[in-house]
Amino acid sequence: MNGRMISWPNTLYMCCPTGDGAGAVIYASAEKARQYGAKAIRVAASILTSDPWTEMGQAILDVNQVARLAAQEAWETAGIGPGELDVVELHDCFATAEMVHYDNLGLSRDGEGPRCLKQGEFDIGGRVAVYASGGLISRGHPLGATGACGISEIVWQLRGESGGRQQKGAKVGAAHVIGLTSACTLNVLQA
Repeated sequence: MNGRMISWPNTLYMCCPTGDGAGAVIYASAEKARQYGAKAIRVAASILTSDPWTEMGQAILDVNQVARLAAQEAWETAGIGPGELDVVELHDCFATAEMVHYDNLGLSRDGEGPRCLKQGEFDIGGRVAVYASGGLISRGHPLGATGACGISEIVWQLRGESGGRQQKGAKVGAAHVIGLTSACTLNVLQA
């Protein structure tokens, strides 16, 4: 059954099962976080982009463009580049999405994502751990909660609380999510 083609090149098991979900992220001052026994994590950038306006007034849904726009603004706002990231959670709703977002976020040069993946650059212990959590394919795709899941994983990584999936020494991370291909958020977090 895993070879069942859904939409080329994605087979059934390359697509995340969607479902209902909810999530919340609590933002507080460093003092308030300490009061509750939590290590504060700094939000260096929290960016939301959408498809750009066109003169015709019609949105051209382009997952690549909104992700690249979010990345460019996030790196400028945070004052860092993608080469300084230790951990990343990408929106991998399909296995193919993972490949394009390596390039879209600047984790690899255009077209080099699959090569970097094969060489272990995105593994735990590699240049930047991408999907240390296992991504959406490992937990499903709870609409509405997906972005909060990515942020939570990055916070746990930066606090050193990720157990066997910990990227040693993680200090900077990013959580990326796409909404129906016409919106993208990218949160850059620092320990």
